[in-house]
Formats: sequence, structure tokens, C-alpha cells
Amino acid sequence: MSSTPLPGIGVRYDLTTREHRRLSVVAHRDGNRSFSAYRRDDPDECALSLKLTAGETEALIDALMPSHHSPNLLSTTDLGLVAERVELTSTSHWNGRVLGETRMRTETGVSIVAVLRRADAIPSPGPDFRLAGGDTLIVIGTREGVDAAAAILGRE
Repeated sequence: MSSTPLPGIGVRYDLTTREHRRLSVVAHRDGNRSFSAYRRDDPDECALSLKLTAGETEALIDALMPSHHSPNLLSTTDLGLVAERVELTSTSHWNGRVLGETRMRTETGVSIVAVLRRADAIPSPGPDFRLAGGDTLIVIGTREGVDAAAAILGRE
């Protein structure tokens, strides 16, 4: 895999597969992606080109590498733990409030290990971390605890 900065656009990632097929993804600054596959007999001629929204890209990533099957996510199910993403909506009761007010660990036993906000990741947010609509919280705990956390965070 190689990457090439595209000033004002984003970054292009190029990959040649084991079958000698060339693939390219342009990660646009707005979160959209352009995916291209090139002909085997002419690697300069595009055989397929797709424009994907940020949401479509996430769905494709999930289909290619489902989080519940990811070898990089610890082996949490073997330990009786699950790790999930929980999105905080703009209408959530917690929008604009600090994390400690949720009493998440006390009420559910889960840990919020990171918050994804736009293009940033905030690891190990403390109790004084201010939540915002659109945040995605990475939550780890028992299945029951994670479900309870999702219910608390979904409160409007």
C-alpha cells in the first residue's frame, strides 16, 4: 500500500493485490471516498469507479471487516466483553454535558475508552470531558453493560 497526498483534495491510497490487480482509493477531505479498480491487462485503464459517501464507506468497511470479527479488537468475546460504537445524537439529553454526569461506569460498569469527534479521536476521556451531538463513544464492557450504556446515551 502506498499513499500520495493530493493537496486540496485528500490522500490517494494505491494497492496491488496478490492477483496483480491495481486498486485505488481517494480519501477526500469531506469524508467521501472514490474507489477505482483497474484492468488486469492494462493497469492504466480504469475498469470500475465508485463514488462513496462517508456513510457508504463505513458500511463497506463494516462488510469487509466487521468489528465483531476484527482480530485487532482484542479477543473481547473470549473474555466476556464487547466493544461497540455508540453515537450521541444532537437531541440527546447529554449533548453539551460532561461525561461524569452520565454516571456511566457506576450505572453500567462499562468504560468509555475513546470518543470520535469529526476527524479526531480523544482517547480515555475524563469525567470533565464535554460531550457533543455527533460524538461516537467507544464503549467496552459486558453485553448487558454496553446495552445499558447505549440506552443511557440515547436518552433525549
